[in-house]
Amino acid sequence: MPDSQTLNNQQMARRVAREFSSGEVVALGSGLPCLIPEAIPAGQGVLFLSESGALGYTAGPNGQPRDGGQNLLDAGGQGVAVLPGGTIVSAVDYWAMVRGGHVNTAVIEPAQVSSTGDFSHWTTAATPGLFSAAGAVGLGDGPGRVIAMMPHSGPGGAPTLVDQCAFPVDGAGCVSLIITDVAVFIIDGHGLTLSELAPGWSAGDVEAITEAPFTRAEELRLMSFDLQDLAAPNKVFDSGLAAIWDLPDGATVMIDGFAGPGGMPQYLMVSLRDHGAKDLTMISNTAGVARVMGFGTPEGRLAIDHSILVDSHQIRKAIASYPVSPSAVRPSAFELALQRGEVDLEVVPQGTLAERIRAGGAGVAAFFTPTGVGTLLTEGKETQVIGGKEYVLEQALRADFCLIRGHKADTLGNVVYKGTSRNFNAVMAPAAATTVIEVDEIVEAGELDPEEIVTPGVYINRIVKRPDGFSPYE
Repeated sequence: MPDSQTLNNQQMARRVAREFSSGEVVALGSGLPCLIPEAIPAGQGVLFLSESGALGYTAGPNGQPRDGGQNLLDAGGQGVAVLPGGTIVSAVDYWAMVRGGHVNTAVIEPAQVSSTGDFSHWTTAATPGLFSAAGAVGLGDGPGRVIAMMPHSGPGGAPTLVDQCAFPVDGAGCVSLIITDVAVFIIDGHGLTLSELAPGWSAGDVEAITEAPFTRAEELRLMSFDLQDLAAPNKVFDSGLAAIWDLPDGATVMIDGFAGPGGMPQYLMVSLRDHGAKDLTMISNTAGVARVMGFGTPEGRLAIDHSILVDSHQIRKAIASYPVSPSAVRPSAFELALQRGEVDLEVVPQGTLAERIRAGGAGVAAFFTPTGVGTLLTEGKETQVIGGKEYVLEQALRADFCLIRGHKADTLGNVVYKGTSRNFNAVMAPAAATTVIEVDEIVEAGELDPEEIVTPGVYINRIVKRPDGFSPYE
């Protein structure tokens, strides 16, 4: 062992914080990761997510909740303060974010990490016979990368970087970076690589207390604790066309719409028509019936709906629950195109459609439902009897782009809706690679009540304001 001391926990937290970039969503597990918000100045463009449900927070003063009660806590039970633009989510929403690919990085504290990236969490090691991993298993699967923050030696000097974990494995091959109190290691297909050393430590010193074999990086560096200034990303676009400039031909696009004009992103629909992308698969509750049903439409006007994309020959297929007009004498544009053989259609029960979309955003590949068993809508699909009842297997739905409508959004993408116009908007937002929202008003971060936010900004990539004077009717 060298004469130099190991890093303290605050120094480790600061070194981990160097890994984050502007706009990242970082899930912090229990234990040492809870110290990381203290290492970053508040409002630095990183959104921390806690198992407790806090999203976009910083450390509370002296570990005390901002409200003086027990309502704002992190995964370790310490008080936190929600930052402007932060919000609170439920356990279901938290894990949907983690599984659904909405978290860029997870930071965990393992008791051991193997040379192949397997880990055993500290809670597993601390509960012999029970092996209670709590949320660690979920954090090991879903985020873009997993960082292990841990002491280099365990109780009695036992190594924590090992050839194989001695405790039950809580995540297989998922750790890609290890930051300990003496060194930094990269894990890839070639195994462990020592890339950085703590001040006063040599590669030989580290090797002497490490069980797992490792190689040394060609440029072995000294750890740095300097942090760059990170600004929150700008999600606001000047126009609908600018917000969908990269939507390609052949894309799958989710577009909200119930029956009447409320809740539909008409400005973005017009923008998509002007954009001209072709061969699109459209996922929507309807395929454009507001134009023929007239719900809420002023007399003598036609609602702008999905029909404008059908009429412009941009839609190749629709996945919808109610793609037809209720009147045989007033067929919708999609019905007429279907009769001409110009488009394909997959009809899905409305509740199943909502759940398929929700599952896609939550990282659930498929699910069993009793809806539609024995009907034409489920012919050819796998079924299974569970608890004496027959269920059908339905696949999740995801999209390349999602075009939705809200009432108000802040600059970080947090959204509130108005009335029943929420319908499919909120469930679609998490289910696309790029989600664009059209709103009536854009406000600064912090102007929306964290308790009233419906769609967290984690799910929103781009924001556009509906122009003053824009009419949803023709």
